[in-house]
Amino acid sequence: MVDDSSAIIKADRLSKIYSMGKVQVVALKDVSLSIPRGTFLGITGPSGSGKSTFLNLIGGLDTPTSGTIQAQGKVVSRMSNEELARYRRVDVGMIFQSFNLISSLTAVENVALPLLFSGVAKKERKQKALEVLNKVGLGQRGGHRPLELSGGEQQRVAIARALVNQPDVLLTDEPTGNLDSKTSEEIVQILADLNKDRSITVILVSHEERLIKKYSDMVIHLQDGELVRQEKIR
Repeated sequence: MVDDSSAIIKADRLSKIYSMGKVQVVALKDVSLSIPRGTFLGITGPSGSGKSTFLNLIGGLDTPTSGTIQAQGKVVSRMSNEELARYRRVDVGMIFQSFNLISSLTAVENVALPLLFSGVAKKERKQKALEVLNKVGLGQRGGHRPLELSGGEQQRVAIARALVNQPDVLLTDEPTGNLDSKTSEEIVQILADLNKDRSITVILVSHEERLIKKYSDMVIHLQDGELVRQEKIR
């Protein structure tokens, strides 16, 4: 295991192989990496390089074929169902290219949804959801449903939803993929501000190397499932 006591995430010889009939697809191969707490990490590489697979393994959405991923000292793949549910609900926030908002709910209700699963009372859920929406600059749009919001506004709602349980780590998979360049910059700036102001560890998967290098502390490059280069930006 990578020896770094300051790391919030550690990957040790992490591999993931998918079987498709008689064909085996190597999505990730022997990746070892230590991510210090409070880092803004950028992950880049061509399509099929293993970026999303790596993120899914960190988030406990998939299990490795071999190797381990540790989050705050606990091996994710060895967590009980109860521990894994809590980990996904509280310790990590997840943001994706598709906003995954519920169209029948308002922005406030979408953001408050994770709090419902955490057993928070209705009044407190609404208050906390509004507080987080204000932090992403969308407090005045809390009563609007997703179809009444722009793409950038919907992604802000998704960020607020990921933040509402105050996670230590934000996993973001191509969060600007459906947005124009100006809105993309605004979204990544929000992530950078959260990283700086609240010391949240941000892991950003993106094809946009300009944005990654502008905001990241560290960048890793994946190719054919392997970590081929690691750069310290600042």
